[in-house]
Amino acid sequence: MDVNEFRVRGKEMVDYICGYLDTLESRRVTPSVEPGYLRELLPTEAPHDPEDWDAIMADVESKIMPGVTHWQHPRFHAYFPSGNSFPSILGDMLGDAIGCIGFSWAASPACTELETIVLDWLGKAIGLPDEFLAFAQGSKGGGVIQTSASECVLVTMLAARAQAIRKQKQQHPFVEEGVLLSKLMAYCSKEAHSCVEKAAMICFVKLRILEPDEKCSLRGATIQQAMEEDEALGLIPFFVSTTLGTTSCCSFDNLREVGPVCRRFGVWLHVDGAYAGNAFICPELKPLLSGIEYADSFNTNPNKWLLVNFDCSTLWVRDKIRLTSALVVDPLYLQHGYSHAAIDYRHWGVPLSRRFRSLKLWFVIRNYGISGLQKYIRHHIRLAKRFETLVRKDKRFEVCNEVKLGLVCFRLKGTDELNQKLLSNINASGKIHMVPASVNEKYVIRFCAVVQNATEEQIDYAWDVITEFATELLDTHNLEKDQEPADEVFEMLDRKKKETLAYKRSFFVRMVSDPKIYNPKIAKTLSRSRHRHVTDTGATVDNGVSIQTPIASWISWPLAFLFQGVFDEVSSSEVPVRFRHLDTMVRLKAGREGTQSPSMSPERESKSPKRSPIMSRKTSPSKDQ
Repeated sequence: MDVNEFRVRGKEMVDYICGYLDTLESRRVTPSVEPGYLRELLPTEAPHDPEDWDAIMADVESKIMPGVTHWQHPRFHAYFPSGNSFPSILGDMLGDAIGCIGFSWAASPACTELETIVLDWLGKAIGLPDEFLAFAQGSKGGGVIQTSASECVLVTMLAARAQAIRKQKQQHPFVEEGVLLSKLMAYCSKEAHSCVEKAAMICFVKLRILEPDEKCSLRGATIQQAMEEDEALGLIPFFVSTTLGTTSCCSFDNLREVGPVCRRFGVWLHVDGAYAGNAFICPELKPLLSGIEYADSFNTNPNKWLLVNFDCSTLWVRDKIRLTSALVVDPLYLQHGYSHAAIDYRHWGVPLSRRFRSLKLWFVIRNYGISGLQKYIRHHIRLAKRFETLVRKDKRFEVCNEVKLGLVCFRLKGTDELNQKLLSNINASGKIHMVPASVNEKYVIRFCAVVQNATEEQIDYAWDVITEFATELLDTHNLEKDQEPADEVFEMLDRKKKETLAYKRSFFVRMVSDPKIYNPKIAKTLSRSRHRHVTDTGATVDNGVSIQTPIASWISWPLAFLFQGVFDEVSSSEVPVRFRHLDTMVRLKAGREGTQSPSMSPERESKSPKRSPIMSRKTSPSKDQ
């Protein structure tokens, strides 16, 4: 394809994209295909000779589009918004055309400098302290664009780990770094995204997963108690990941309480605002950011709620040296004459290669202005409030979260099985698409306004679909309940569904992005596990206010811990290991002269519920990633 044909085909592609977005409502929101559908439609080998462009585009419509889940569909209400807009698409097109790899200032000065400037723009609009801005007087901080919030959590945990080991090495210069690493403990709430657990696994550190309060908020007293207990056991608290706007129900951890605790223990405090952080550009929502002055790092995803297409996750740090010192690798062929005066973003993350992502963020901010983006966010919040009102008017339903932004969690008043059946029926119909979550041990349905130009009519349509299926389900349930026990009814209905083609095509109904948060089977298993070990809560007074603080926690042990006998002089005690998604526990007996195979310990397992719900290395079961 030469430049002349590209000029023609490029215009055709723009027309195709516009036509696709204009006619999305006529398509089914989720595909009706089975796994492996595409393998049967495409050749087993790549074409040897060039193919005609028209034939390629014909296959896009006939083979690719039938397997696409349309995230920009007006009836897609799952997960969170997948940001997109025409200025963002154009910015990505230009960045792709320029094709620079902006790992250093010298590799493309505009790529680096625009990113620094635009991150300061957005940081000021959000309301971050001046310490997080690159050009604020006296600041040692700055911002960087990463691929996702998961990467933001990982690089900040890596930085915190390096800082903690360096500090401990100064105090204990003759102790092996591997021994120090085995002592590090990170913390997060049960409501935190599973990327925190993955980051801990990659970093080879322990992670303690704490119970939030009844509003799904992590409290300061819970963190303080956990850290004090771990220090008494010889462990080293080094990192806390908090969330503003959790994935399951958009709850907010209490930074005002957690922050001072982190300062007292010298722990890195990271704040994940992947979804909700974008909303803080609205002045009336800035109180939700209260306590950010205690943070060491903060991230949000413009590719969720600021009309920027994926990928674009923004991260700010209070001290860039603390971040880059953990990630610097500086071979001669990457050095340049301005290294002392310019930012080299290859030191700010895991990958060396970087796309020109700041262009699309710059295009969007300039084309919409902060006022236009504020208007867009407020519109989504109004739609969510409208949906909440509709739910509350129907006495058969209940709202299960505080609706502060664009997410509403609701459910039928009844069993989890009833709500699971309702969501399955709705998603199988293809009329709208939603996903579940577990909130306060209940199966709930998440409804989120996600489309840029969503309307009240679309919200009303979604509610009509939900109530229609709810009425049908309840009528069937009540009718069958009079004839036989409810469990036999559902067994019969499930068996009948499995015999139909519709069941075979419901693969995407059961597809979810985060098994820990969404998958009902896993959530149910975890719920049973918690009920077994979480038996009490502690009343705690924090800042003069009496609060009921859950003190139960899980611990995720990295692989390194299983080999602690390599580092310990004496390691003959049993190591309890709980596998994360299995309802079982094994104990590893390690010794200097050899290692026994994992064995079940029924006697000890039966006693475990009587132990303190706060888990320790020696007395309580742990979770293995």
